[in-house]
Amino acid sequence: MRRREFITLVGGAAAASAIWPRVARAQQPAKVPTIGFLGASTTSAWSHWSSAFVQRLRELGWIEGRTVAIEYRWAEGRSERYAAIAAEFVRLDVDVILTVGGAVPASKQATSVIPIVFAIAVDPVGTGLIASLARPGGNVTGLSMQAADLAGKRLEFLREVLPGLSRLAIMANVGYQASVVEIGEVQAAARKLALEVEVLEIRRAEDIAPAFGRLKSSTQALYVCGDALVTANRARISTLALGARLPTIYPDRAFLEAGGLMAYGANNADLFRRAAEYVDKILRGAKPGDLPVEQPTKFELAINLIAAKAIGLAVPPMLLARADEVIE
Repeated sequence: MRRREFITLVGGAAAASAIWPRVARAQQPAKVPTIGFLGASTTSAWSHWSSAFVQRLRELGWIEGRTVAIEYRWAEGRSERYAAIAAEFVRLDVDVILTVGGAVPASKQATSVIPIVFAIAVDPVGTGLIASLARPGGNVTGLSMQAADLAGKRLEFLREVLPGLSRLAIMANVGYQASVVEIGEVQAAARKLALEVEVLEIRRAEDIAPAFGRLKSSTQALYVCGDALVTANRARISTLALGARLPTIYPDRAFLEAGGLMAYGANNADLFRRAAEYVDKILRGAKPGDLPVEQPTKFELAINLIAAKAIGLAVPPMLLARADEVIE
């Protein structure tokens, strides 16, 4: 080989080796955005909701494992886990956190930078999660479950299946601020209907069975306030309510799948679908504080006739006709 040819060959190889790292870097796929999914309850309790969230993301072009990554963490109804999970998401440097109202305070304490979307929150303004529905401000936005007379409507449905209702029990996790607020709303609605009320306070799963043991023999019906602890233990609560032959109304239809009698509330799967739309906007550059908090426009009544039969309760045909879903 001639000297000139050798020099040309070596020079070309050197130039190629200098260019190659830049080319390799340019060909590396961009990092896909990551969603931190902070599930307040359990995988099974939230399966319909998380599936609805993922499906809506897919419709919007975010395919899990390809164009977006989702890190799932489950608190299993234990609010003391929220802070550790939120801190882990900060360490992972996720692009957005998806959760519910009860976990927002711990998430806000962990980060004021990472956007936080709540799929469900009860009175987010009153509980201090956001500044206002129109302009939430900060790094938080989502969907509010606030409704003017939700407690009153639920009591009306109980009265329809029990026209002689005079004594009611309320079961609620008093460690959750929104449930404490709801207790007050139920008590106010009960006074208008001249109902006597007893409150069954719980703070952990181990409190549920003893709470049923404290029920007075004159108690005729049960109102269950929703939160992550209650949702995680919905099968236990429904079983104990059936065993006590207590007509019970729950916050959403997931409880009927566990044997509950009646539920009235927003469609939570739909709220999680709408939460995916917030996440989509944020991943495309929107600021959470500029995205108005939305509220449900429709509330659904579901009735489980299997549970009604188990406790010997005849549901009025007029009420069945008004129900959005009847389980037979």
